[in-house]
Amino acid sequence: METIDKKDLLQRLDDVVEQHISDAIALFQNRDSEFLNRPSATGGWSIAQCLDHLNSYGHYYLPRTRDKLRASPPAKAEGFTSTWIGAYFTKMMDPKTGKRKYKAFKGHIPPSQLDSAKVVSEFIRQQEELLYLLRDGVDKDLDAIRIPISILPFIRMKIGDVFQFIIAHNERHLQQAKRNLVPESIY
Repeated sequence: METIDKKDLLQRLDDVVEQHISDAIALFQNRDSEFLNRPSATGGWSIAQCLDHLNSYGHYYLPRTRDKLRASPPAKAEGFTSTWIGAYFTKMMDPKTGKRKYKAFKGHIPPSQLDSAKVVSEFIRQQEELLYLLRDGVDKDLDAIRIPISILPFIRMKIGDVFQFIIAHNERHLQQAKRNLVPESIY
């Protein structure tokens, strides 16, 4: 695996998260519950379900990431090297490279009716927290800090891979949610 510049990686991820926040505010915040809970025309998840699914991953990863970053000493490491498993999971979730559909894991399957205002608010809050965590990562060694993955906790991924996976997964499901905005969507 190739070593990449840590600051460039974190800035690229920061830019994506900033866009996710902007999209959530512009497209989903202050929309009525009926609209946000409407199932997809193709039989898939509603907008609220897509965001609730992402929130379930945030509930797992954000506290662990925050705790590991806080406990980690500052480091001068300027590069980051993905592991094969981290790169694989990220590629799987990235909408540009992961074209297959996957079944959601138990514990990450959203109910059909949700308090959509609460779901959207929580998604935006989690994205704001993710921004802070990315910015905290600038002074840490992204290769040294490891987080257990949600589906198999005995597997621990480098925190740089966790950041990439979470953000690719968010992008995947935000695109899915956006397809529910209009019948013949451009997303």
